[in-house]
Amino acid sequence: MQVFVNRKNIRFSPDASRVIARFLYTSDDRALNTIRSVLIMSKTEASQALSPVLRDFSMRHRNISKIFEKHFNKISHLFKLLDIDPNSIEISQKILIGSYFTMEYSIESAAFFNPSIVEHPDQSETGTDEKRVILSFRATGEGHISSIVFRTGVLDKNNNLTVEPVGKMLEEASHIRRHIYHKKSFKKKLDEMKDINTLIPSALILDKLSDKFTYGELRDCIKEARKSLHLSIDKEILFNQIIWLASSHYELDFSLDTNISERVIFPVSLNEKNGIEDARFVKFTDDNNETIYYATYTAYDGTTILPKLLDTRDFYHFHILPLHGEIAQNKGMALFPRKINGKYFMLCRLDGFNNYISSSDKINVWREAKLLQQPKFPWELIQIGNGGSPIETPEGWLVITHGVGPMREYTLGASLFDLQNPEIEIGRLKSPLLVPNATEREGYVPNVVYSCGSMIKNDDLIIPYAMSDYASTYATVNVRELLNELKSSKSVV
Repeated sequence: MQVFVNRKNIRFSPDASRVIARFLYTSDDRALNTIRSVLIMSKTEASQALSPVLRDFSMRHRNISKIFEKHFNKISHLFKLLDIDPNSIEISQKILIGSYFTMEYSIESAAFFNPSIVEHPDQSETGTDEKRVILSFRATGEGHISSIVFRTGVLDKNNNLTVEPVGKMLEEASHIRRHIYHKKSFKKKLDEMKDINTLIPSALILDKLSDKFTYGELRDCIKEARKSLHLSIDKEILFNQIIWLASSHYELDFSLDTNISERVIFPVSLNEKNGIEDARFVKFTDDNNETIYYATYTAYDGTTILPKLLDTRDFYHFHILPLHGEIAQNKGMALFPRKINGKYFMLCRLDGFNNYISSSDKINVWREAKLLQQPKFPWELIQIGNGGSPIETPEGWLVITHGVGPMREYTLGASLFDLQNPEIEIGRLKSPLLVPNATEREGYVPNVVYSCGSMIKNDDLIIPYAMSDYASTYATVNVRELLNELKSSKSVV
């Protein structure tokens, strides 16, 4: 029996008008020429230059003058080369200079895809059969740089989604705080990473630091080591790897006057400068029965990937850290929504072909994994992976999967696993649950439907999914019908 999929008539499409104000910097020489040019302006000339900038962009960005001032502060160290105290410069000049080091970036001009969905922490002003939800998306703009963005909406009793108003003044986090590192765990993660050359031990750097150190202290230590050591390619690789890892821990705070649709988690650290990819959000219940939202995602620097973990309780404050261990080396990690028998569990992919499962005593350390699923049916022979975190049902753990088949077509499937021992597969759909239809085949990457996380509401499975890596939509499936089909498929070999 083919499970009925109810595609909903809603579409989340790229919108080139959604922009953030980014820091723009090319070189010291060019920056110094710009600063000199502004400083020789008279007050009248500076005012005449600044006035149209504020007029044109104050309606596009919340408090644009503060953004200009922040970007001025990022280049204030250059004033030492001009023998000028930056504090002596008038505020209007600071703002004008800052405007030259600012650019707009259209965060979703290329694609708006790979969504996940979770229950919103705020359920006020919703009806009995309604549920407010948060959808996360991978937004991609110029240069294929990806970030995480959000939308909110309310599902009614028939699971029709009403999208709540979308704010227009997008913002990055108002505060970014770096992490304090523990030397022992930091060295262990370095040892796990590939391409670290053993000709120069990491202890050469780390031994000069305290047991706890900050990103700035580490950076200064490496700066001194570069001066005192004969630089070789091997040493430079190690220095870059250490800085690459250290920059991966940080915290973000968004202004309380932002709408969630205006908050953009844009790449911050060096290891994600080319994108934050495919966040799989899950509502997690901890040992104290408290809720915390986690997301696993892939940081990409243009060459290397690093799986990372994000957590938040309110979607205003976010804590980001890398995942440690031999298992944390590939894409597509998806956390279970609670512990099982006292351990955290994670779906993962080690070889790019099969589904694996891992357990751990620590949520950010993953060392061992077991093979969970291999491709079985024609539509998944090239690759099988997860489509988000497992969903708990009375019958077992429901997992949406993705399969890759002929013509590199991505389809969605479903599997069911034992509640107490999720290494045991109860059943797997013999046919895809969702296949790209005629209106979903065309896009940035043709013939792809892909999801990063689903949820259950009112006896339906809500599946948000991307259409050919360009736009997104969602569909619903009757849970009882799906579970029955999965259980009846258990005898299939």
